[in-house]
Amino acid sequence: MRHGKKFNHLGRKKAHRKAMLSNMACSLIEHKTINTTVAKAKALRKYVEPILTRSKTDSTHSRRLVFRYLQQKEAVTELFRDVAPKIADRPGGYTRIIRTGYRLGDNAEMCMIELVDFNDIYVNEKSKKTTRRSRRGGSGAAKTEVTTDETVAETAEEVKVDAAAEVKEEVKTEAKEVKADDLKKIEGIGPKIAEVLTEAGLATYADIAASTPEAIKEILSAHKTLAGKEPATWCDQAKMAAEGKWDELKKWQDEMDGGKPA
Repeated sequence: MRHGKKFNHLGRKKAHRKAMLSNMACSLIEHKTINTTVAKAKALRKYVEPILTRSKTDSTHSRRLVFRYLQQKEAVTELFRDVAPKIADRPGGYTRIIRTGYRLGDNAEMCMIELVDFNDIYVNEKSKKTTRRSRRGGSGAAKTEVTTDETVAETAEEVKVDAAAEVKEEVKTEAKEVKADDLKKIEGIGPKIAEVLTEAGLATYADIAASTPEAIKEILSAHKTLAGKEPATWCDQAKMAAEGKWDELKKWQDEMDGGKPA
């Protein structure tokens, strides 16, 4: 019977679950952040945080106890050499779970679990200004000490500059984008051919007019179903369309046979 066993078994037997959590703990210590499901992350947090607390005491006994759980010499060395000094002043709560959405397929809730002290973005959060007043001496004069974080101010300024640069880059990109013409108005060009020509860089009437039938035929030859098309009149039609001579183009198209001269 499983009475009183309220922890998450994660769909595994004890040996499998123990090995999995040990491997995940080693990966977390090595990479400082890993992606997994929320259920596994919560189980890993209970498993790894006592190990991190034990690493604060660098002794042979502590290393042997930690190795009993991790079973990897490299992970133990990394833990006592790099991780332990950073978490020395933190009284617990060494990990952070950030939910990232749901996995395609089984819709499992995913997250990222990381070591708090190795996330530079959160560590450099803007600290609040603190004002401390103290009365000292017989005169009772008040002295005010205001502490400001200049590093945070510089970081905020850099973020603003980066955001402005990104906005300018987006504006330039949008300006470079050219609206494609409806190539299907050219006799002999269907939706599939129009898509192929657009991907090849011939998205406007002017582009096709500047090209040659041989070049267009070479583009179409890469597709078996389009290799037999004859683009002999497409450049001339595109030139008329680019110049706005729609009435003349319509009369000429009425005389054609599927884009071929009558």
